[in-house]
Amino acid sequence: MHRRTFLAATGVVGLTALPALPATASSQGRLVGSLDELQAAIVRATPGSVITVADGTYEVSAPITITGKRGTRDEPIVVRAESVGGVVLTGEQSFVLSGSSDVTISGFAFRQRTTLDVPPDCRRIRLTRNDFQLADIEGLHWVMVRADYSTIDRNEFHGKSTLGIYLGVEGAGTDGMARGVHITRNYFRDHTFPGDNGGEPIRLGLSPRALSTAGAVVEFNLFERANGDPEAISVKSSGNTIRHNTIRDSLGGIVLRHGNATRVEGNYLLSGENGIRIYGNDHLIVNNYVERISGTGVVLGSGNVRDHYPGEPADSRRGNDAPDRVRIALNTVLDCEFAVSGESHRTLPPLECAVTDNLLVTDNGQLVNMPFQDGITWSGNIHWGQGTDGNAPAAGFTRVDPRLAPGPDGVRRLTAGSPAINAASQSYPEVAADLDGDHRTGRTADVGADEYSARWPTYRPLTSTDVGPHAR
Repeated sequence: MHRRTFLAATGVVGLTALPALPATASSQGRLVGSLDELQAAIVRATPGSVITVADGTYEVSAPITITGKRGTRDEPIVVRAESVGGVVLTGEQSFVLSGSSDVTISGFAFRQRTTLDVPPDCRRIRLTRNDFQLADIEGLHWVMVRADYSTIDRNEFHGKSTLGIYLGVEGAGTDGMARGVHITRNYFRDHTFPGDNGGEPIRLGLSPRALSTAGAVVEFNLFERANGDPEAISVKSSGNTIRHNTIRDSLGGIVLRHGNATRVEGNYLLSGENGIRIYGNDHLIVNNYVERISGTGVVLGSGNVRDHYPGEPADSRRGNDAPDRVRIALNTVLDCEFAVSGESHRTLPPLECAVTDNLLVTDNGQLVNMPFQDGITWSGNIHWGQGTDGNAPAAGFTRVDPRLAPGPDGVRRLTAGSPAINAASQSYPEVAADLDGDHRTGRTADVGADEYSARWPTYRPLTSTDVGPHAR
């Protein structure tokens, strides 16, 4: 029996009507007022069908199955709430997908007691403008995406105090990864699990999946009070892009824990406890702005293994892979305990890594604390402030005032006449733009994350109005 009550005070943010979907020749818009009607409409759905669920609270006693339903890229099957947040789904489960593609689920408030799973036999599933506050059960992961080319956008995840992640991406079997998952414009907040592991807002993979190339893009997401784990974005797979995210007032940072060849670009990490931490090979860490981190802005880790490989024992795969060929370039790190540091509690050092053309400033801490130096090239960095230089090689930096000034968004950028302008020691043909979206000028790039410009920045630190169910 499906029971429905009309929405009164549910704790869901105020309602906003969804934008009208494009009309197509095969569109079959229909308003349903019960879960039985919803299930029947899903069974009949064809490409372009739009099924709208009337606002209210629905107790789901049997799964809402979406089985063998295949929209197209141009005409997805859409199941949506009448208004954003206006349909609250309670009970053990909600939607259960299998064998489906090009399906969009939009505008729901999920309050279920089990994981919402997007399985690997699906493809191009989109979860958009939903509110996730599932039951606060120990060990419950809220959303797990294992389907290729899925999109998770403009959702809000909030209110977990127990072990378990908000959003995971895995794949088929024990070592595969979903390919091409896009995670954008989501709001992750208020994860308060007090343990030291297992409360990540986003986890891309697991150690057995580290060598699988996921190609995920995680961009323009906001994390606030993400305190369930030192890793707000935990990367345990290869070939991902992490860009233009804002992490504010959080325990968690960005951690490349397992895997290779991930690009971390143009992120803001503000007033938290952890910055960017790196293991594995062939990563690029560029154009990031890290300010007021109580720990280290950027940690180039050490390892207890040198290079993961197919078929290695599980204990080895869980180990920390010492970084090789990692480039840390064109970042701005301000007022952290350490700007750049390494690790001494593991014995395998970084090899063939480079720390170049970064802007490092502090008045209280130490700029560099790197126990292993032989495998690292340093050049073109600018140091400033009353903090000490630490053990940075003297040939790798210049101590000079970079002439920073805060903008209306609080970001400290270069001003006219800064010695950082056109001062990069290396060329960066693979870096087309800076933190703000301004064009980089090759060999004459400016030091740090900001390329001097009088233009208003295209990108800036995100706020809650930029993300979540009500964002544009």
